[in-house]
Amino acid sequence: MMCWIGTIIALIVTGWGALVLFYLGPGSARVRTTEAWIYAAISLLALGALFVPGEREPAAIVFVVAFALVLLIWGEARPSNDRDWQPELAVLPYATIDGDLVTVHNVRNVDYRSETDFTPAYYDRTFDLQRLDRVDLVAAYWMGPAIAHLFLTFGFGDDHLAISIEARKDRTKPYGTLRGFFRQYELVYVVADERDAIRGRTNYRNSPPEQIYLFRLMAPIENGRRIFLDYMRDINELREHPRFYNTLTTNCTTMIFTHSAVNPGHLPYSWKVLLSGYTPEYAYERGRLNQSLPFEELKERSHINAAARAADQASDFSRRIRADLP
Repeated sequence: MMCWIGTIIALIVTGWGALVLFYLGPGSARVRTTEAWIYAAISLLALGALFVPGEREPAAIVFVVAFALVLLIWGEARPSNDRDWQPELAVLPYATIDGDLVTVHNVRNVDYRSETDFTPAYYDRTFDLQRLDRVDLVAAYWMGPAIAHLFLTFGFGDDHLAISIEARKDRTKPYGTLRGFFRQYELVYVVADERDAIRGRTNYRNSPPEQIYLFRLMAPIENGRRIFLDYMRDINELREHPRFYNTLTTNCTTMIFTHSAVNPGHLPYSWKVLLSGYTPEYAYERGRLNQSLPFEELKERSHINAAARAADQASDFSRRIRADLP
């Protein structure tokens, strides 16, 4: 039994190592592909030799040395803020904090003409933490019920600030889920006007279209203040010390839960966090969303695509998309 478990682990290690070389190995794409196949072949031959009497020790040495070289390449990958970024991700936000006053620099407000034709624009805005009166969870679905992009938006009276944690992509790398496991993207906080973060998804994205739901979180507002400040600290940290995005461990949803850990009684991790489309339901089950309606009815009434399309570029966009929410 232990032998078979060891074999399965060795096969997983072989597959992971081959993908590391495919994505991070030296040379062109063709060279990296060759490196990956050579590594897989050597590892599988060594694994097979482990079952041949007299060959186990040299086979184990070959397997370990090959894997050590893979680990070296993995460790040599370094995150950077200096790449040819996609234009909407080129400018990093940062914050200056003076007591309860937080000035957020480079708040993004993209001027969209279509999904692919737009002009990034930015402004600075000072927020008073004592005026923070709501925190909303936004869920964007585009590939079924299990997967969603989640982000928070913070309400200061009539002002709302959306903060979306994403993979920072350069011009050479479109997003790919598998790529995201192999240090292909840096982590970025997109700090944006809601007319950018929400309207861009509801009014312009068509390939595929996204369905957007806006849920008000039910928790003491002091919890929201602590989370907001924790976001600001990490935003400033990333500006100086970039980190890698990871599809599984460091993504839009897991990072929200990481920040929520600053509060006592925060939600524990769950499989519904890993399958991010179920996170709103998980928050509902834990009493963090409006409990006056069954969840399916709450979700239906929290769908804001039509309201966002109607509000479009209105100056009171944030008020309009919330007008009929439960």
